[in-house]
Amino acid sequence: MAVIMQLVLLAVGFALLVKGADWFVEGASKLAEKFGIPQLVIGLTIVAIGTSLPEAAVSVSAALKGSAEITIGNIVGSNILNVLLILGITSVIKPIAVQKSTVRYEIPFVVAMTALLMGLGLTDNVVGWTDGLILWAFMICYLLYLLWMAKHGGDMPEEIPGEGKEMPVWKMLLLIVLGGVMIVIGSDVAVDAATELARIFGMSERLIGLTIVAFGTSLPELVTSATAAVKGKADIAVGNIVGSNIFNILFVVGTSALITPVSYASAFMVDSVACIAAAVLLWVLVSRRHRLGRFGGVCLLVGYAAYFIYLIG
Repeated sequence: MAVIMQLVLLAVGFALLVKGADWFVEGASKLAEKFGIPQLVIGLTIVAIGTSLPEAAVSVSAALKGSAEITIGNIVGSNILNVLLILGITSVIKPIAVQKSTVRYEIPFVVAMTALLMGLGLTDNVVGWTDGLILWAFMICYLLYLLWMAKHGGDMPEEIPGEGKEMPVWKMLLLIVLGGVMIVIGSDVAVDAATELARIFGMSERLIGLTIVAFGTSLPELVTSATAAVKGKADIAVGNIVGSNIFNILFVVGTSALITPVSYASAFMVDSVACIAAAVLLWVLVSRRHRLGRFGGVCLLVGYAAYFIYLIG
């Protein structure tokens, strides 16, 4: 009975996170648009960071509660799941075209940032305040790169949630406030439930973070990518997933480390190497033809199956 209760609470927490992030992004995007902020800037900041809000909320909440292994496990697990499972499923549904900039710059950058996080963590088994500053510095550089790409003809996503609908300011503010409250409550409930499940089953917080929590916080990316594939609009999926992975490392871990030191257990080295290997596999699959086909999708899914077997073995 206790297990069922915790699973229900976990599902409720994830539902609050997903819907809260959706409302927060829609309200913030509309409010920024109302004040004349260019849609380009909105897309590169509010919307991009918004997709990482579930990971951010869970990671900060876990760090503050002392469940440090959930923090890193959530991010590393989400990044592995994003590439191997989400892109695998999406490309099996419909082959995906990949932008040149994603192949040349962004995939190598996510490999470099994952290696940086591993290096910072393994140095003293903690990602501290100084490390958080380093990650934030790289995030600012990444945002500047995105702005430069957009101004010089790079294909950047232009769709803003809720675009084309007139919305009163009170409703924008209500969405921002309600979304923010739901994110905070959802992350709190999800972390508590995940921690309790780990205790009941005798599982480590690392394993819970790498699997259940990572899957829950990656739900927005999974739903968005799969839906886009079904509608024949999957071409932005690879760029969006790679961008989300970069934000997860730089924004989420960086912010968590600035708030409170984040423990990085030595066991995460294997998971970080798996995360790097996933990105390298993606890069190999798309580097020649700038396209992720069904065969590539199957390769990614097999890779996730192998990693999952390692986790539970």
